[in-house]
Amino acid sequence: MFHSRLGCSSISFRHQDLGTALRTMKGLGFEEIDLGALPGVCDHVPYELNAAAVDTASAEVNASGLRVRSVNGDIGDLNKVLDDEGRAGRERHLDALLTLTSNIGAKALVLPCGALDHAPVRSVDEDLDLVAAQLIGAGRRAAEFGVELWTESLHFHRLCFNLDRARALHSRLDDRVGIVMDFSHIVASGADPVDYVGHVGGRVTHVHIRDAIPGNINLSVGNGAVDFARGIKELAAAGYSGHFALELETRDITDHERPAATAAAGRLISDLI
Repeated sequence: MFHSRLGCSSISFRHQDLGTALRTMKGLGFEEIDLGALPGVCDHVPYELNAAAVDTASAEVNASGLRVRSVNGDIGDLNKVLDDEGRAGRERHLDALLTLTSNIGAKALVLPCGALDHAPVRSVDEDLDLVAAQLIGAGRRAAEFGVELWTESLHFHRLCFNLDRARALHSRLDDRVGIVMDFSHIVASGADPVDYVGHVGGRVTHVHIRDAIPGNINLSVGNGAVDFARGIKELAAAGYSGHFALELETRDITDHERPAATAAAGRLISDLI
């Protein structure tokens, strides 16, 4: 029904518990998903991720029969300077998320590009240095678990909220950190997805699909200003052969309307891929 390179993020059904969301996505015809593990956005995976919680989430996802492309998680503000206790806690949380990612056969763990604040903790350059160092370190640790580490390098609500900061972060990262492109965050920031692709080129490892207008990322596909046809064509021209995921954290439809809207978005994007 949908293109084999198109999946659906569980964030699209964040109003449901994990088991129900998995059944909803499978019932719509999706075979591949991203698993949302973002506090305040999607609680399908508890933020306090102890061993029992990892085992429970792993078992539930594996029982669904769905393939998992990535786990979209968070281990705290990567531009925040931590003391020894804070660093140890972050490392435990990272290991728990990597264990989950490995357990469910996902390709990668995705981490954010800094705190939920455009203002730096110290200075932009110092904060970007710290974020990049944390991501590279997490990428090194991910390799020990047999998975990859990706970051959503332009996020309208986080430190790297525009193309300039995304470029600055990219310049600090090595090939241990893959780049996730999100159409909605790029357009919400006032940038053009084609310009983003032109900058990132072959470094994109995954793509999130949601519509947007400048200043608003929470629109259903077709209700915003994103030119998906042009953007997906540009990705193909740049050699992108990775996967796409509908991450429909939208606020312009009711929860009851979400399955039908997700299916419609899936058909549209499948045709464009």
